[in-house]
Amino acid sequence: MNNSNSRTINRAPRLKDQVVIETPFHDVDAMGIVWHGNYAKYFELARCKLLEQVNFGYESMGKSEYIWPIVHYKSKFIKPLKYKQKFKVSAELTEWEFRLKIDYLITDLASDAKLSRGTTIQAPLPEIFRNSVDKYINE
Repeated sequence: MNNSNSRTINRAPRLKDQVVIETPFHDVDAMGIVWHGNYAKYFELARCKLLEQVNFGYESMGKSEYIWPIVHYKSKFIKPLKYKQKFKVSAELTEWEFRLKIDYLITDLASDAKLSRGTTIQAPLPEIFRNSVDKYINE
């Protein structure tokens, strides 16, 4: 059945943005390679820029009466990032109705070679639920 009013992920418009970063010295190890934990920070920078496009950055999230914890984080390392390397972090919003799912791609700025990809999922947590749990724990 073809319903023109139905919304599916595949047909929904996608929102994308990107940031360009040069690897700073404090993000690398003794061999000049980016420590794996810093990829989450790079994803965060792209995510913030992406969410600002729809006027729903972290300030708006805070005012929404929900917290938006990251409940899933995945990163695949394809090639290492190195000291002073310039790279692009692209973020694409792929789900937004019941959770925020954002896919990321890190590419070398000069060659466009794929360096890493990842995903984050943020789920809103209603205040009424948090209050119920707090009440239960504190009784």
